[in-house]
This record gives sequence, structure tokens and C-alpha cells, in this order.
Amino acid sequence: MPNGPAVRRRKLGAELRRQRETAGLTSRQAATAVGWHQSKVSRIETGRSGVKPTDVVRLLDAYEVVDAGRRALLAALCTPDAVGRRGTRHDWWYAYGDLLPVGYRDFISLESAASLARTLETTVVPGLFQTPEYARAVTRAALGDLPDEQVEELVAVRLTRQAVLRGAAPMGVCAVLDEAALRRSVGGPEVMAGQLRRLVEFGALPHVSLHVLPFTHGGHIGMSGPFVIFSFSPMADLDVVVVDHLTSSIYLERTEDLQTYGTAFETLRARALPHDDSLEFIAAINVGA
Repeated sequence: MPNGPAVRRRKLGAELRRQRETAGLTSRQAATAVGWHQSKVSRIETGRSGVKPTDVVRLLDAYEVVDAGRRALLAALCTPDAVGRRGTRHDWWYAYGDLLPVGYRDFISLESAASLARTLETTVVPGLFQTPEYARAVTRAALGDLPDEQVEELVAVRLTRQAVLRGAAPMGVCAVLDEAALRRSVGGPEVMAGQLRRLVEFGALPHVSLHVLPFTHGGHIGMSGPFVIFSFSPMADLDVVVVDHLTSSIYLERTEDLQTYGTAFETLRARALPHDDSLEFIAAINVGA
């Protein structure tokens, strides 16, 4: 997939088109300014073609975009040879070849460039917080017919993803967890005990906020299923909602969808326990009971 994940290309193309229009240029004028054919600008803006960081810089120079944060983020959304705002390559997942479906590569690509992830989980602990043992048990339960070697590779991918929570500019995470995700014994009591301890450890990070929805709070809008909202500061227009299904993921980018899911998430967070109370709730769970 040489031109990079489709969702990322579309988001980048849409923002570059927005910057061109703000500059008052037609696509033909933009192409002339950077010495390209008009069709190249069109392919980039529609997400049909990837774009190198150096080409993004040329376009932004032509559009007189001087905001450093905006320029850095757009460079981070480039094709896989780009180096993002965390200073690490965004294409490490390509080393796993055909093991990872295109949708999963899209997801990791967005996650690697996002500044904030708001996530609702109703059945399992979020992948960014999983221990190796828990990740292995989840993978075997969901994909039990895979050879052991492929299971271990998928676990390695999940653990490598957690790098976004470390470094000088880690991604912020706000997670709402249904109590069911904490009570379901995945891998047995010992594995669950270790996972809950790890969850509390992650919750102590300054850029992580955890909120538990106890059973006693009754039904809630999140019962329709888990989702993730990726945000890319300082550009709210680049937000993406990811909704998982059994065999695929749906990426929602329309303004009305973003507003619906954003409101739903804030409703769920307000209904859940505050962060500190949630950590106490998790620490008090007796997995052997």
C-alpha cells in the first residue's frame, strides 16, 4: 500500500484543499506555483494519491501557511516515509506485512498521529493499556484458529502501539470503561489481576484519564458498541470516529457524525465515575470473587 492509509490520505487532502481555498488559489494556480501539473494537486486533495512531506511543505509555502503546529501535523499525516511530530517513523506496522488488515493499518496510522483519543470500551480493556498476557488471551479468544506465531506477532503489534503513550509529546487518552470490561475474566484470575494493576498504573499518567461506568449506573448510550474518536490538535476538522464491527471498522468523518459521537462521549464521561474514584474502583476489584 505505497500511498499510505486511505483515511489519512483523505484527511490530509481535505485539509490541503481547505488551505488552498483560504489562500484564494485555484488548483491550477496552486499547481503552477509549485511547478506541478494540475492533476497532481487534484489527486492529492481527493486522497487518490499520497504526498511526501517535502511536497506538503511546498504547498503550504505557496498557501502562506506559517502556523508551525499546523505544518507539523500535516507533515505527520503524509505517506509512510513521513516522520511525525513524535520524531518516530509512522510505518513500523508495515513490517508485519499481510498479517494486519488494511483497516487495522489505517487505525494504527491515525493513532500514531493523533493528539488525543477518546475511547469507549464495553467488553475489553483498551489495547493501549493491555498487558502482554491479557493481549494474548484476548487475541486467542477472538482469533482462536491462528497459529501461535501469528498470535505472538499480533500481541507484539498491540504492545508496540503503546509507544504513543510515552515520549516527549505523548498522545492524550480519555477512556470510558464499562464495568463489564473489568469483570470479564480474560485469561484467568492471575492474568486479570495483573491487567487491573497495569490499568491503575496507566491511569497515574498525567495524560491519561479513566472513567468507569459501574453496573449500578444502569443502561447507557454506549451499550450500542465501542468507538474511538481521534483528534488532531489544533485542527478539529481532522477528527475521525472509528466504530468497530466483527469483520471491519467504519470511519466516520462527517461533521454531524463527529458531533453525535462527541456528545455521546461527553454524556458517558459525565455519567461515569470521576478519574480518581475510577482508579479506586479498579484497584478494589477482587478478580477471584
